[in-house]
Amino acid sequence: MTRAIIDSTTSLRDAILREALDGLLKPAGEQKSLPAWLFYDEHGSNLFQQITELPEYYLTRTERKLLAAHANELLLEMGAPVTLVELGAGTAAKTGLLLHAALRFQPEVLYQPIDVSASALREAAETLGAEIPGVIVAPQVANYITETFTIERPAGQRILALYIGSSIGNFPPAEQVAILRKLRAHLQPGDALLLGVDMSPVPGTMNGNGNGHAYISNGREHKSIATLIAAYDDSAGVTAAFNRNILAHLNRELGSDFDPARFLHRARWNPAQSRMEMYLESNGAQTFHLDGHVISFAADETIHTENSYKFTAEAVLTLFARSGFTPALTLEDPAGFFSVTLATAS
Repeated sequence: MTRAIIDSTTSLRDAILREALDGLLKPAGEQKSLPAWLFYDEHGSNLFQQITELPEYYLTRTERKLLAAHANELLLEMGAPVTLVELGAGTAAKTGLLLHAALRFQPEVLYQPIDVSASALREAAETLGAEIPGVIVAPQVANYITETFTIERPAGQRILALYIGSSIGNFPPAEQVAILRKLRAHLQPGDALLLGVDMSPVPGTMNGNGNGHAYISNGREHKSIATLIAAYDDSAGVTAAFNRNILAHLNRELGSDFDPARFLHRARWNPAQSRMEMYLESNGAQTFHLDGHVISFAADETIHTENSYKFTAEAVLTLFARSGFTPALTLEDPAGFFSVTLATAS
């Protein structure tokens, strides 16, 4: 069953224009930027779904394996009955594993996906509503970072909030805390957060093992920097198309005249910040037009489009402590690439 989609967004065009002008009208020498949520129009959401299926993109398949192996354990630890809420749900491709587990303990489950992409929510609602009897899908279109959102609490049920896929890594540490505190304000003791994060390469990988393969340290496999970079710069060029689509999105939404083909996709590891960074690099001096403004680029000038922070175990614990959660159960794949933690509302 699918309820009508709730649209909590203010004027989407106004929000996009504000972000675009703020990020691109920079004085010479200052870094131009666009927020990562602008990736996710309908076409961008479809491209990201393709990314999650690429051989280089280990994040999705590693997290899916963890959820498939431990879904029952997570729901038992949480305690039924529950309603599931998901921030940045997208098409909710992995969430079905948890919904199936919840239905082993209760006759029906309310699933409340929240995302800025209405098309992704429609796909999620249609798929889950049709394929998993007993699931009631109540989608909500909202930018959960900048806008308010609502969470329904059925009588006698706990809230299990999902923030998986290492989506939290798209934000700097202070914003990570702010997002989780905003979520925590909706929760009560007994509720919980399930947080998925991509783990940082271990110390010592910065200058070695450039062959793209994992390496063994103390008997344990770890990912190399080359493996990490490949996840954001795949051989098929899907991530490059996803990155360039942010400019095509501006064209479609705002009537600007950016030429995405005149920008190169760049993915870089920043060890000092423990994050992957994505940029669009101008392939020459050029100008474009946006809402009556002229946007000029020098040759090789970049637009910073995404950060993806990678976490140590200590950083995850600090994030929970600062945002009002207490870790209860942590799952990690044998190679230590990715972890999922169930944390209760403190």
